[in-house]
Amino acid sequence: MTTGQRGRPRSFDRLTALEQATMAFWEHGYETTSVADLTRAMGISAPSLYAAFGDKKALFEEVVEAYAVSYGAYGGRAFEEEPTARGALGRMLREAAGIFTDPAHPRGCLMISAATNCSNPEVEQTLRERRARNLASFEARIRRGVDAGELPACTDTGTLARLYGAVLQGMSQQARDGATRAELEAVAEAAMRSWPTTES
Repeated sequence: MTTGQRGRPRSFDRLTALEQATMAFWEHGYETTSVADLTRAMGISAPSLYAAFGDKKALFEEVVEAYAVSYGAYGGRAFEEEPTARGALGRMLREAAGIFTDPAHPRGCLMISAATNCSNPEVEQTLRERRARNLASFEARIRRGVDAGELPACTDTGTLARLYGAVLQGMSQQARDGATRAELEAVAEAAMRSWPTTES
């Protein structure tokens, strides 16, 4: 009795193909990236794509998960490693300036740009929920700063979280429009000058 692998082995590296799909979705967005675009970018046939990843939507969901723990992980690291809320938010924006303009991959943030002109309500909802979770994490970190006495007790944590979320999303779009790293770092520094202070 044989116990060998059933069927033909895959003729491509799955992780490499997933990375190539990430680049395609990041550059062109979900809506305008066709299955033909994906198979061309990934170097595989449509049947291989469906067998390995499911349909386009399932592939995109896997791309988003992979992006969140790789290119998009800078915010979480900043929040875990920086001792103050101001340090965490400032580091997040400064690192975003570098990531959003890195020539090694498409500009901006996949989770912000991929939803542009998206007509698939499920995909749109998935990205909206992820952005909402990011805002919630901003607010939670700011609230910890308030509790620690870093910010005034009267700080509107929700509005402040939305302010820095808007700055981050705007930086992504400006990167797509050609802003340089230095220009976006200057935006980050300007945004941090709006940080509330406990000084009277």
